[in-house]
Amino acid sequence: MTTQQLIYETAVPVSSGRHAQCSVEVGADYSFTRNVNSLPLMAVEFPQAAPDYAIVFAGNAEAVMPAVILGVRGNENLYLAKSGEWQAKYIPAFVRRYPFIFSSSADGKTFTLCIDEDFSGFNKEGRGQRLFADDAKPTPYVEGVLKFLQEYRAQFLRTQAFCKKLIELKLLEPMQAQFTLGTGEKMSLSGFMVVDRKKLNALPGDVLAEMAKTDQLELLYLHLQSMRNFTAVKDRLVLIRGGKTDDSGKAETEDMAAEDSEAKGKAVGSKSAKRAKDK
Repeated sequence: MTTQQLIYETAVPVSSGRHAQCSVEVGADYSFTRNVNSLPLMAVEFPQAAPDYAIVFAGNAEAVMPAVILGVRGNENLYLAKSGEWQAKYIPAFVRRYPFIFSSSADGKTFTLCIDEDFSGFNKEGRGQRLFADDAKPTPYVEGVLKFLQEYRAQFLRTQAFCKKLIELKLLEPMQAQFTLGTGEKMSLSGFMVVDRKKLNALPGDVLAEMAKTDQLELLYLHLQSMRNFTAVKDRLVLIRGGKTDDSGKAETEDMAAEDSEAKGKAVGSKSAKRAKDK
């Protein structure tokens, strides 16, 4: 795994041989997300995330995935306090699963639990939850982590199918968000897509009925309603920024390979977008 995985630095397979005496202490410090301005979101999270974040779609013409916007400039998370506290009611599952992640085999059939050993809560002093018991078997804590990641994987596949439907219906359009601060300074954010309301309303009745039956229509309306949260992003930018804004940075949303994927996520940046890949 490489540093191109957003919040992951040195994720390695969890094993009793390497981690028999290791523990994980998870608290309320989310400083590991400080340098990202967007994060992947699963479709099932839309109802909880829509009140707090602008939900967009990142990727290309062949594959997209939802993402939440956290900032305007690259490498800046406006939802994170200086103390490391997360400043929103809902915390995306992508953040909550850290420092763990699944890595997939080349054929995508086998998944291995990995941990980011650079996580500040990873330790050998017994702080927090042990990974293995004295008999070298995974602890109930690790079993719970596995269940969480298995559910995350299942939700990823459902989200992937949902996004594939949006591509087939040609509902997504590129968008650029423009921000004008009180000083008159202008900033922009591009590299993402949103649902075109006119195209959505023009869909045949039977297609809309089917989407309503599967709750996909509700997800689209939640996405559209969440666009108002771009105003909240601007407000956070005004409150946090100190000195002259530098919007020359770029940011990544994650290509979602490894366990997350076949979908090729595109970056959300102030000027341009990059693509990264889990390995």
